[in-house]
Amino acid sequence: MTNTRGYFGIGVEGISKAMNVGSIMRSAHAFGAGFVFTVGAVYPESEGGKSDTSDAVDQLPLYEFDDTGSLRLPKGCSLVGIELIDEAADLPSFRHPSRCAYVLGPERGNLSPELLALCDHTVKIPTRFCVNVGIAAAIVMYDRTLTLGRYAPRPVRTGGPTEALPAHEFGEPVIRRKRPR
Repeated sequence: MTNTRGYFGIGVEGISKAMNVGSIMRSAHAFGAGFVFTVGAVYPESEGGKSDTSDAVDQLPLYEFDDTGSLRLPKGCSLVGIELIDEAADLPSFRHPSRCAYVLGPERGNLSPELLALCDHTVKIPTRFCVNVGIAAAIVMYDRTLTLGRYAPRPVRTGGPTEALPAHEFGEPVIRRKRPR
């Protein structure tokens, strides 16, 4: 995985299937998430790791919030709702914030109006209909990795890159002065 600046977390509101929680945890671990969270989850916690074969629960924090009112994110962290609504930006056209948390709705449901109101951005995956919440989470994390990572350009013709990624060139030091408060 290519390193990027910033961090991200991923969460879900009202999730009820333990296998989906495990799938999201495993994908979050694989894509380098900083944390995973749930809001108003109603799944049996003892079954949450059954589909998490990477043991992600021991590798990254899981924050569990009882409701939208108790949701707490790091200072400066943008909340990005993933929802299939007309007002949402298409994922392929969305510029991911460097510090953010993505939140998805429950199985067979949508993000609550209260949680949508907290979102700084709303994004939709351009599909004909909703996909499984674990799959949707993986798609969003893959898009973040693809767009914020450092990869060789895609070739014009079918196949892999024809040119190597150029080596990073370090510039002059940047001195940042703290601004008075």
